[in-house]
Amino acid sequence: MYKRLPPLNSLKAFESAARHLSFTKAAEELFVTQAAVSHQIKLLEDFLGIELFKRKNRALELTDLGKAYFVDVTKILHRLVEATDKLLALKNDKHLTISVPQTFGIQWLVPHLSGFNKLYPEIEVRLKGVDQDEGLLSKEIDIAIYYGQGNWDNLQVEKLVEENLLILASPKLLEQNPIHIKEDLKSHTLIHTHTRDNWQNMANFLQLDDLNIQQGSLFSHTFMALQAAIHGQGLVLANRILAQQEIDNGHLQVVLPTQLRDPKSFYVVNHFDNNDERVQAFRVWIIETMKQKNE
Repeated sequence: MYKRLPPLNSLKAFESAARHLSFTKAAEELFVTQAAVSHQIKLLEDFLGIELFKRKNRALELTDLGKAYFVDVTKILHRLVEATDKLLALKNDKHLTISVPQTFGIQWLVPHLSGFNKLYPEIEVRLKGVDQDEGLLSKEIDIAIYYGQGNWDNLQVEKLVEENLLILASPKLLEQNPIHIKEDLKSHTLIHTHTRDNWQNMANFLQLDDLNIQQGSLFSHTFMALQAAIHGQGLVLANRILAQQEIDNGHLQVVLPTQLRDPKSFYVVNHFDNNDERVQAFRVWIIETMKQKNE
């Protein structure tokens, strides 16, 4: 089959000369001499055994067969350009789009992401912060971190870690109003995230029936609630994964040790049919990194 293919350089010279109806303009476009274009056309005509051009004194004209061949060759060359562009786009498309809850991205993923970048410098990471997951993974998202109970259908789901809820406050606030026993919580303002449920669960766990759950501000994002606590506005409950950076920095400290599990956990999720090596690389990396950080 391939023995019947004409030389590519001859096809390029023919297409350009036929389009311009000029060997001179074709030579300028292809950055070769006019003689080189003429030579390539002669090679093509000899290969095909037909005359493609009618050569006149100061003009160049396509033969009927040359016109028909020009139409087909032009289409084929355009398709070849498109196929090459498509291949190069795939070659250069090394990005990985990761969807994460905003607080997880701010407090954990961004501070640790340099570890993934060092292992895979060729992968361009694109982070998309979301308010909360809905159990749906859109086509533009390659892999995601979800915060919930793991009951998402039609997704590959793997739990990263289970953590307790921590009672946290700023050191300055605790200096002004110390907490030594659980009853001391009653004298503090409570900070809530999304709902008041976690503080109600904590009150039940600590058997503090008279803890006033209805007082205190309600925030839509954990990072906002953490900031409120850092600025001494009250006590906050948070998953250790989300609060560890602020604890390490000394901005917050654990008020009372508790063993109340966070009803939600963090999961890494992606589509079952997504076997992209970039997705699998991130999945393995975050599972291993989270495991090491919790040993």
